[in-house]
Amino acid sequence: MRPEDLQLLTTPGTVAVSGDLVLVSITTPDLDENAYRGGLHRVFPDGTTTPWTHGDRDNAQRISPDGKHVAFVRVTGKSKPQLYVAPVDGGEPRRLTDVKLGAGAPVWSPDSQRLAFVARVAEEGRYGTTDDGPEAEAPRRITRLDYRVDDVGFLLDRRPRLHVVTLDGEVAEVTDGSFDVSDPAWLDESTLVFVAPRDLGVTETLHSDLYRVSADGGSPSLLVRATGETSMPFVANGSLFYLGTEFTGIDAVARNNGLWKAALDGSSPTRLTDVETVDVDRLSGQPVADASGVLLVVRNRGALELRRIPFDGGPGEVLTGTSAAVRAFATDGSTVVAVVSTPDSPGQVEFVGTGVRTSLSSVPTRRVVELTGSASDGYPVHGWLVLPDGDGPHPVVLAVHGGPFMYHSWGFFDEAQVYATAGYAVVLPNPRGSAGYGQAHGQAVIGKFGTVDVDDVLSLLDVALAREDCDAERVGVMGGSYGGFMTSWLSAHHGERFRAAWSERAVNAWDSFGGSSDIGYFFADAYCGPDPEAQRAMSPLTYAEKINLPFAVVHSEHDWRCPLEQAQRMFVALKRRGVESEMLIFPGEGHELTRSGQPRHRKQRFEAVLEWWDRYLKA
Repeated sequence: MRPEDLQLLTTPGTVAVSGDLVLVSITTPDLDENAYRGGLHRVFPDGTTTPWTHGDRDNAQRISPDGKHVAFVRVTGKSKPQLYVAPVDGGEPRRLTDVKLGAGAPVWSPDSQRLAFVARVAEEGRYGTTDDGPEAEAPRRITRLDYRVDDVGFLLDRRPRLHVVTLDGEVAEVTDGSFDVSDPAWLDESTLVFVAPRDLGVTETLHSDLYRVSADGGSPSLLVRATGETSMPFVANGSLFYLGTEFTGIDAVARNNGLWKAALDGSSPTRLTDVETVDVDRLSGQPVADASGVLLVVRNRGALELRRIPFDGGPGEVLTGTSAAVRAFATDGSTVVAVVSTPDSPGQVEFVGTGVRTSLSSVPTRRVVELTGSASDGYPVHGWLVLPDGDGPHPVVLAVHGGPFMYHSWGFFDEAQVYATAGYAVVLPNPRGSAGYGQAHGQAVIGKFGTVDVDDVLSLLDVALAREDCDAERVGVMGGSYGGFMTSWLSAHHGERFRAAWSERAVNAWDSFGGSSDIGYFFADAYCGPDPEAQRAMSPLTYAEKINLPFAVVHSEHDWRCPLEQAQRMFVALKRRGVESEMLIFPGEGHELTRSGQPRHRKQRFEAVLEWWDRYLKA
């Protein structure tokens, strides 16, 4: 895969099924228009596909319980997303909403007559509610710590509200915007359940609970007081199910999500999955039920497995996703479909249990090899090596993921494929701190950044370098977010092992991160502890005087997760010392540049990465 091949990636997203109707959303980057394109495609039982809608970008499709209509989100040009509905037997989609800041994913009522959705509503005078530009808006009075979030912006002047829309397009606000709402579901034909912050967010909190409210509006009431963070409620088999974690205070990091069950009146909440060994992946979508249990995706040693959890709990049966990554799934009670990504494909739609998959177009890929070994303390290490063509020995790039409670997976990874196609062997470690190896594995770095995680990363690198096709004399290190932190840390403490470094959207200094990041007010203390000296000891910037290798500082201009000042402080520290360093800043981008940034910026970034490694690893 080359940088320009981004526009050849056909990536399936959400999927829905009802009888013989299977719909999948497709997204393709358009470099000419600098946008993402794609509509809904129908998937037939033999795996063939055909376009079903022709919008600029259609997704989040949901088929009504009576099987007569499909509701979905459509983005046209640069307009905000709106809800549309179309009959399943064909016909032009009708727009249902015209909300100023855009509509969220639709949720059908049990009687198929209404749809619930969440949409932000702006204060008067802001976000285009007048003809004046944003520079003419009144100043914002900030009284809380949770006032903004990366890739969204300021929050308190455009809180999300719960809405209901009829098939005739009559929209009603169900909540008044005095508190945040998310993840709506129907308890019955007239009652909604949703997620909101503890005590409806009267003060900053990392805890969230389940509330219920009449679909016609009114005051919400507490349904389930949870034990941590709560998400994705749904009703099945006469019970209320939801996902949740367990923690107290700010200790929310590196917690496995589990499946929970409660009575429909909210009583007797019980965790159905093991807190240590089962970690439910929310990014793969809403859990759903069939007659035998609840279908959801579990993170397991780099695999994203679709499992069926019995209604009374347990580890569940793996349906698909072994040595693969399930990105989305759906069932109508009899047919189960899933979007499955593999090392050589961004995703195919699979009819689970039949062996039938689509053949959506992909790009040429390079071979992926699983690596295992042991750290110096005997702890097992795990990851992958993506190999270029030829016998080698190849120059090596060590690529550390972000999070840290995230993971490299068995799924398609465009970055590693681009680097391997250019001739680099790419090492992908999942060190202690990563997700999918047990909750204790994820929490092993709390208060210990730069210790066991470093040992694991370097130990897996040594496994790769022991191979004849990897050149131990030509090694570079790179990573983003936590991976950028690790790049900076390794450059300071183990710089002799690398020829150059590419540190992207990094955390370099916990002291300023605590005040400048959207999550800094809790994240730094949760991972490093509140002691300023401990935070300083775990900050790569503290050791900048030890960095002497060529160093690229890469950041997005509008990154509010790891703000630009983190890059600037490191760049200035290195440049003042005369270290060969450069800073590359992407305009208008946030923390998610590498995954969902503007297509042209993603291509330009790939080109810059390859130019950097060609300069220092191929010379």
